[in-house]
Amino acid sequence: MSEDALRYKIGISLIPKIGPILTRRLIAYSGSLDAVFNEKKSSLLKIPGFGDKIAKEIKSAKVLDIADKEIEYIKKNNITPLFYLDENYPQRLKQCEDAPVIIYMKGKTDLNRQKTLSIVGTRSATDYGKELCTNLLEGLSTSHNDVLIISGLAYGIDICAHKAALKNNLHTIAVLGHGLGTIYPSTHRNIAEQIVGQGALLTEFTSKETPEAPNFVKRNRIIAGLADATIVVESGEKGGALITADLANSYNRDVFAFPGRTIDKYSVGCNKLIKTNKAALIEDYKDLEYLMGWQARKANEATQKFLFTELNDEEKMVMELFEKNAELSIDQIALQCNVPVSKISYLLINLEFNGLIKCLPGKVYKKTG
Repeated sequence: MSEDALRYKIGISLIPKIGPILTRRLIAYSGSLDAVFNEKKSSLLKIPGFGDKIAKEIKSAKVLDIADKEIEYIKKNNITPLFYLDENYPQRLKQCEDAPVIIYMKGKTDLNRQKTLSIVGTRSATDYGKELCTNLLEGLSTSHNDVLIISGLAYGIDICAHKAALKNNLHTIAVLGHGLGTIYPSTHRNIAEQIVGQGALLTEFTSKETPEAPNFVKRNRIIAGLADATIVVESGEKGGALITADLANSYNRDVFAFPGRTIDKYSVGCNKLIKTNKAALIEDYKDLEYLMGWQARKANEATQKFLFTELNDEEKMVMELFEKNAELSIDQIALQCNVPVSKISYLLINLEFNGLIKCLPGKVYKKTG
């Protein structure tokens, strides 16, 4: 990535008073990133949702000056910027309309792994909640050591999830509510350093951004958007975990919750999610494995081999594509197979019925197991 291109990518994310949705509209209207900053003010005013104040901000050089300083920090601290038009931007997050246009990653891991789970919960975790979280990840690691665990580095369930992932050799992502120049809470700095070596720290905020309450609400959409499913371990009647669960539901992602006693303060939120059909009830990792369509590797391989022999030539052609691609849209499958979308749709329904593939939001498919 050229430095000029990165300058524009960071700069456009810093324009005040416009969020990710309007930013995408601005890029689409202008045709390219550099064109945004070279567009005439009169042309910018014609874009729906853009007024005089926003146009002035775009025409000023302030955001590009800040971007230049951020590039220095990125180079010095070995940070990877991921822009939403880049190939390595996480595909699940890209499917979310309000996903950040750029995120910053410190560490090395594949954000597009086949299996990704977000684990959230109260900051005031009980021994019961910590035990549930620890046992869940210990159990998952025995058959699914490729699963990516995502949380927010906060006190309570978040840090318990990160620690359990590290202990069981699972890669883990900590999504921060501030820039990478800070670690909050500071008592988790040691864990954050371990996460960089066995996963990554991730944020949409530039390095100088400090921990502010609204930032943590914003980061919840990234936690929900990165994962196939969000698991709420413990939660009070209100809190960030429930916000994350609502966001996951809005993205058409699975949500699971552990039940608790009706008299327990930090089981109220989970019980309510289950009662209102906003989350499926789970008691251990086997429930999660079943509901997600995951199976132990040996059993799954035997099933796949048996089912594959039962497929017709066109179905086999589709399945061969998934040997080379983790995820594919229906249009990509139709194009590569040279088969009409209407017929591909019928084939995909059969393959999904046989448990060989799974449909994700946005008409994207992936191989199960």
